[in-house]
Amino acid sequence: MKRDNTRGFTLVELMVTITVASILLGIGVPSLTTLLRYYHTDSVLNQLKQTIWLARNQAINYGVRVTLCHLENGSCSEQNWQHGITVFADVNANYQLDETETVLYQLEQLDEDSEIFFNRRAIRFLPTGLASGMNGTMSYCPNSDDVPDRSIVVNQAGRIRLSDTTHC
Repeated sequence: MKRDNTRGFTLVELMVTITVASILLGIGVPSLTTLLRYYHTDSVLNQLKQTIWLARNQAINYGVRVTLCHLENGSCSEQNWQHGITVFADVNANYQLDETETVLYQLEQLDEDSEIFFNRRAIRFLPTGLASGMNGTMSYCPNSDDVPDRSIVVNQAGRIRLSDTTHC
């Protein structure tokens, strides 16, 4: 008797395999996209938290007032925080970057498609590490319905925490 050593797939088996793979990819890709949006949101929030921590630490280390805000024409602005944040030693406490003051850190544009709102025009840390003024809430509003809006709350002790937001 002659043995048949033919190995491989039939056309029907190949078509079934491709169909099953297409169905699985169709189900998996949208959830992967949502997962990537969550990771992007976490990344932006971590950048914001680290910038706030840096500003507080610089105030303590150098013993000066440090202001964190979005600068427009050298002055702190309440809007467009997503276009960049500057941390500077605000020696005269006027919420403006003067020629004699030093930029300590600059965070470039965070996210083109999303918005960042802050309920004050700046966060200022005193040399003791305390935040000057009232508690502040920075709201991150991603331009996606899949990802929830989040906030960073800065209390007067200079500590920060994450929370959900409805400010968007």
